[in-house]
Amino acid sequence: MADKLIIFDTTLRDGEQSPGASMTRDEKLRIARQLERLRVDVIEAGFAASSNGDFEAVQAIANAIKDSTICSLSRANDRDISRAAEALKGANNARIHTFIATSALHMEKKLRMSPEQVLEQARLSVRFARNLVADVEFSPEDGYRSDVDFLCRVIEAVIAEGATTINVPDTVGYAVPELYGNFIKTLRERVPNSDKAIWSVHCHNDLGMAVANSLAGVKIGGARQVECTINGLGERAGNCSLEEIVMAVRTRKDYFNLEMNIDPVHIVAASRMVSQTTGFVVQPNKAVVGANAFAHASGIHQDGMLKARETYEIMRAEDVGWSSNKMVLGKLSGRNAFKQRLQDLGIQMESEADTNAAFARFKELADGKSEIFDEDILALVSDESVTHEKEQYGFVSLSQHSETGERPQATVVFTVDGREVRGESDGNGPVDASLKAIETHVKSGAEMVLYSVNAISGSTESQGEVTVRLQNSGRVVNGVGADPDIVVASAKAYLSALSKLQSKADRVAAQG
Repeated sequence: MADKLIIFDTTLRDGEQSPGASMTRDEKLRIARQLERLRVDVIEAGFAASSNGDFEAVQAIANAIKDSTICSLSRANDRDISRAAEALKGANNARIHTFIATSALHMEKKLRMSPEQVLEQARLSVRFARNLVADVEFSPEDGYRSDVDFLCRVIEAVIAEGATTINVPDTVGYAVPELYGNFIKTLRERVPNSDKAIWSVHCHNDLGMAVANSLAGVKIGGARQVECTINGLGERAGNCSLEEIVMAVRTRKDYFNLEMNIDPVHIVAASRMVSQTTGFVVQPNKAVVGANAFAHASGIHQDGMLKARETYEIMRAEDVGWSSNKMVLGKLSGRNAFKQRLQDLGIQMESEADTNAAFARFKELADGKSEIFDEDILALVSDESVTHEKEQYGFVSLSQHSETGERPQATVVFTVDGREVRGESDGNGPVDASLKAIETHVKSGAEMVLYSVNAISGSTESQGEVTVRLQNSGRVVNGVGADPDIVVASAKAYLSALSKLQSKADRVAAQG
């Protein structure tokens, strides 16, 4: 009989810690619904104690999601744990995930606590959490670099207090597969009550081995939960990638002999949604979800594929959501076809008004574009004007003139707290002129650290998706805008980033 592997998705918590990847409550809720459709076992919805915004996001997800366990991270103190429990009250299945650092380096330099103090705080925090919810996960932060003897004491103590899952993170991505797998195995063998909890792995990708380390933790170490994110999103070099873990275990069932609840046909839709929400573009050669993942350019490969698909493909593109037979919408498509496509993509609008607004924008786009692809629809529903989120700055209209040998000019009309203003400027190009026109009124003082353009679908008729990353006073935010006109998309992205930059929501970074 095959064991079950639990998939724990932390896109909405650890993934969001990528600079500029922070998401609004509505964006998090939309992604959580897609994760539920993907049949993720556990969704780590956020860090409820870090800000009012994160608390509200965890609360909204706990109330809306019924089929997945909803989890909130908390530091090992009563305030954080109480706040997490409060946010999770509406969940069908709630989990509190509490952590404290256990490596000598972290205890001395960061916590300034002795090992005995850390042991006691870990024990008491799990006891407190266990009185609030039945499902408690404990993580020794920087666990892989911790002293094995001390780590065994901590883990034995927290299991005795009622921890149901023990997660051993490679917080800084230092591990290599064989050593990490054996590390987990050693802990499970040496902790007397190890059989009373499920063991979990959480690996970062600093050396490019997060997936390999996680799989080694499963195969060699006996872990039965993997913590991962969509597209491998996460701080620094990112986290273990959900789609790679799932498809590795599924494709090589002969080796892993594990069952999962995941329905992989929704993987690509989840990948697109996270990418377009955060502005972190998926590289074309990314495994499973990259645009080239199932593309074959070599003549030898193409010949083999025509004779037998298995010659060069170990997975079917359709199994993860790539569709070669998808319905393409156009300007004659009706509301029902549009709503069906939203449903197929795992998109659930908050209200009928939101659906009507999205459909109106769909018809507007279809008037100027003969075919509307899935990517176009995802861009439509991620637009702030559809989700009705309160934005300080909103796009209204743009006109620009550029001519060879002449300096481009742009005029941008946009709203500031609902009031229309007009900005005019020249620039080195039409995009530069447009963004400078906005700055004539805003005067944000922000530094642009990233500007990227991505074609949403093929052909010159494609919508362009622009990502703008701004930095100011230690804050880093992303803005994303989509439009068939790249200059307009750029202005939308810039205004979106400015709105996020003005948000007063504070965040507390957590490592896991």
